[in-house]
Amino acid sequence: MILLILAAAAAEPDIVVTASLEPVREEESAASVTVIDAKRIEALGAPFVSDLARLAPGVSVSVSGAQGSLTQVRIRGAEANHTLLFVDGIAFNDPAAGNEARFENFAADSVSRMEIVRGPQSALWGSEALGGVIALDSGDPLAGPRLRASAEYGSRDFSRAHVAATAGSEKAGLAASVTRMHSDGIDIFGGGAGDRDGFANLAASLKGATRFGLDGEIGFASHYIRAVSEFDGTPPPLFVRSDTLDSSKAELGAVRVWARLGLAADAPWSLELDGQYLHSSNRNRNGEAPLNRTLADRLRIGGRLIRRFDGGRQMLIAAAEREEESFAALDQAVFFAPDQRRTRGRTALVGEWRAQWAAALSTDVAVRRDDFNRFEDSTTVRAGLVARPAGPLRLHAAYGEGIAQPTFFDLYGFDPTSFVGNPALTPERSRGYEAGAAWEGKRFGAGITAFSNRLSGEIVEDFSVFPFTVRNAAGKSRRRGLEASAELRPLAGLRIGANYTWLDARDRRVGTGPRTAEPRRPKHSANLAADWSRGRLGLGGSLVYVGRRRDSDFDPFPAVPVILDDYVLANLRIAWRLSDTLEAFGRVENAAGADYRDVFGYNSPGRSVHAGLRLRLGD
Repeated sequence: MILLILAAAAAEPDIVVTASLEPVREEESAASVTVIDAKRIEALGAPFVSDLARLAPGVSVSVSGAQGSLTQVRIRGAEANHTLLFVDGIAFNDPAAGNEARFENFAADSVSRMEIVRGPQSALWGSEALGGVIALDSGDPLAGPRLRASAEYGSRDFSRAHVAATAGSEKAGLAASVTRMHSDGIDIFGGGAGDRDGFANLAASLKGATRFGLDGEIGFASHYIRAVSEFDGTPPPLFVRSDTLDSSKAELGAVRVWARLGLAADAPWSLELDGQYLHSSNRNRNGEAPLNRTLADRLRIGGRLIRRFDGGRQMLIAAAEREEESFAALDQAVFFAPDQRRTRGRTALVGEWRAQWAAALSTDVAVRRDDFNRFEDSTTVRAGLVARPAGPLRLHAAYGEGIAQPTFFDLYGFDPTSFVGNPALTPERSRGYEAGAAWEGKRFGAGITAFSNRLSGEIVEDFSVFPFTVRNAAGKSRRRGLEASAELRPLAGLRIGANYTWLDARDRRVGTGPRTAEPRRPKHSANLAADWSRGRLGLGGSLVYVGRRRDSDFDPFPAVPVILDDYVLANLRIAWRLSDTLEAFGRVENAAGADYRDVFGYNSPGRSVHAGLRLRLGD
């Protein structure tokens, strides 16, 4: 009865871009999706995209020390290289960094919207979408003239400046942004006598589009990131954690162009052509001494054809894609480690059929074939069903398959005297099921989803031979869990969201031994986020609970299992409009001063306080 009263009217659903090859209304998507919109992003004022990802159910984030350090995002217990990241439609997973997305380098300031789609999505998006997909949007260049600028300063000499501008009209426009962040950081290794490990980050983007004819569009999006991060490494000959002068410099540049005919949602036919290019460079040093560098390039060209019929209630989508990747590992500071240059490619064909059978029933089926030129080809499938038996009640169920291709180091090794690759590897594979129910009301929404995934062919290190290598392991790793979420909108301008995740992520069974918990995946996690605006006042805050996790101390050999304690992170932002265009704000991170670790042996920041100004012109 309480739910019926609170949900007297249906809320306007979000349009989800990455839950299908064509954008789909959230209420029609069988996949589990979290959307973080511009209002919440601005209210929270988080510096990094990973800070926002922490707030979604089923997502665990591990930062190896201070801000700007290696940051790994795992969805539903999958590995860090099983999360596929899109930025304005550009695939940003880095072939030069083990196919992972470098989340430590992505600032949140230029993001106007964030989507997190959980569960295997490779039938739509291919390799690395084994655990799920995160998509970032930098804003609409056709939104009309506007200017946004902000500056912030805080603890540990943290500084952040951001400028974003849009010019043009609804027919043609450009959007540009620049963000710079810097911090002296903390002593990651600890003990009080070490140096501080800080970071510096510069990000720039330029995006444009023009509409032509009655239903056509041509556009482009480009991004550049330069990030320097200091950290404490594991130097030879002992290879144990030490207070070192290690640093990493990463540069990523990418551009995407597209052309589309048939923009209208009810157009009988739509055709889109798409091309994108990414270049990445990673350089590691110890003080002034260079250690190594890796380089990668990715070129992807594709297109899709959409046919709508039956009054728009059914849709057939056919897509084709060709990808070429190159990789180089150079200047290795390891004895007898030669430079290497490698290439690989793949061709993909995808088909998707979406159907609205009645107002209360819709289905979605997708099949993808990836033809790899360096290892075994793969076919993946996804199928989902959504039913609305009564008013705001929605039932959903889905089956999905995922793959993750071997990294270049997996295939070709690093040092022939100690670690060699395995060209016979095949992609890792996952199969997952989920089912749930959601109540979608105007002032109250709630949902619960159960999921179960199995990972097979996991690529693991093989220390039974020397030089060491990797192989596809026998057996299956298991990830199962429960996600519950709710959002309350009791007053105009106030939104409160909460979620809880129970996760049981277990490694494959070895012999007759027990299944062990996968590292850095909490069994229990919960989040609370809120934003409120009234008159000149704006508030945003979050609470993040991360439960106990298993990790490893890699200083001894073999590594020793350890337990990381649970913790709570409390963040708060308060803003006051000084005028129609100028706002002053204050922000506190880790307000309770939690002493916590995401990775064993690496300290994390304590409480920090920041203050700044924000300028906005235009709508």
